[in-house]
Amino acid sequence: MGKLFGTDGVRDRANQGNMTTELALKLGRAVALYFKDKSDPEQWPSIVIGRDPRLSGAMLESALAAGVCSAGVDSHLLGVVPTPAVASIAASTGAVAGLMVSASHNPYFDNGIKVFKGDGFKLSDAEEAAIENLYFSEMSNLPVDDKVGAVYQLGNSAEIYSEFCLDTMVEETPLTGLKLVLDCSHGATSACAESIFKTLGADVTVIHNQPDGININDKCGSQHTEVLQRKVKKLHAHAGLAFDGDGDRLIAVDERGNELTGDQIMAICAKDYKDRGALKNNRVVATVMSNVGFHAAMKSIGAKVDTAGVGDRLVLELMKEKCAVLGGEDSGHMIFLDCHTTGDGIVSGLKLVDALKRSGRKLSELAEIMTPFPQKLINVDVKEKPPVEKVAVLVQAISEAEAELGDEGRVLIRYSGTQPMCRVMVEGPTVVQTEEIATRLAGVVKDAIG
Repeated sequence: MGKLFGTDGVRDRANQGNMTTELALKLGRAVALYFKDKSDPEQWPSIVIGRDPRLSGAMLESALAAGVCSAGVDSHLLGVVPTPAVASIAASTGAVAGLMVSASHNPYFDNGIKVFKGDGFKLSDAEEAAIENLYFSEMSNLPVDDKVGAVYQLGNSAEIYSEFCLDTMVEETPLTGLKLVLDCSHGATSACAESIFKTLGADVTVIHNQPDGININDKCGSQHTEVLQRKVKKLHAHAGLAFDGDGDRLIAVDERGNELTGDQIMAICAKDYKDRGALKNNRVVATVMSNVGFHAAMKSIGAKVDTAGVGDRLVLELMKEKCAVLGGEDSGHMIFLDCHTTGDGIVSGLKLVDALKRSGRKLSELAEIMTPFPQKLINVDVKEKPPVEKVAVLVQAISEAEAELGDEGRVLIRYSGTQPMCRVMVEGPTVVQTEEIATRLAGVVKDAIG
């Protein structure tokens, strides 16, 4: 049997490989059949489908809807909404599942499909395997006549999601007095982010909020904050918030124009939660990619860090296991489990600026809670993905690098779950040494499997 799901759904270049309309139709059908079998037989099942604004989104949305309907399940189309909107609307409407068409922070020519259960959580490994089994099986005895599903448009989905975000805040206008710049990455937050922050009292300027299907993530958003940094300084704003194309991650910029990583944002929010007695069990979940400085920051406030594998799904699983309310990745995926079932860039932004306003301090001052160790991440395109421990020359190079760093750094080499790429990450005591070791290891990876 083949393999569809990566670390976060299915992803590939649109109309090729693992992201064709044929695949979307079959996957929509498999998801619908799986959840239909587990739904209340007395109620007609439905699945909500959202998408980001990239060019191929409507094409794949239509194919997904056709597959869902062919399994005897209704398709409720949400239109262009952030990924976390799919999760929240699925949970609030009684849908058996939610599907999101997006390639997150990737360029416009890529696309992907993310799957949520009816409770708003992502699939477990076992559930992914069961759906893959259905996908690769011959599907017979499909419903006919009046037993097929229908397609409906949910026209007010952006407003429903906006209300959900507003409800995560206790006060009506807690952000009054804050001047913010939002970078929507020409993506799914373009139609809703501004109104949410304005409703809560902030003075808002928005950039990169004119999606045309091709400009999503193009030199903007969470992956490219240069324009946002300049805008924040020019307007003398208190902070800048950058979302990615599907709105499930956040990177921030302080009043000086300095970029804050996901780890720094999470450290600020963790301290705010702890100060308010809201950091359940005094613990936070991070990933193996989190900076050593984050662990030091959490130790300084008396919070324990549990470490998960890469991917917000693994973070969430460990959060539930450890009964934590806050977890995330340095990339900007953050989960506030007291508010949502999945990573949400807008909710993360609200939590950050709410903490900023409450503190009465500058964002650059709050960020001082964490001193990041110099870190270098190099992405190397690869032709294959053999286990790292089976590549002898790479094992030797890693061993030498770790001996050189000693207790003052670390090396992490892993494959991307969604792209033909190997990520080489090194942390060390100085920028020069860190970059030199990372470059050396990336060269070994390229020579061995690139």
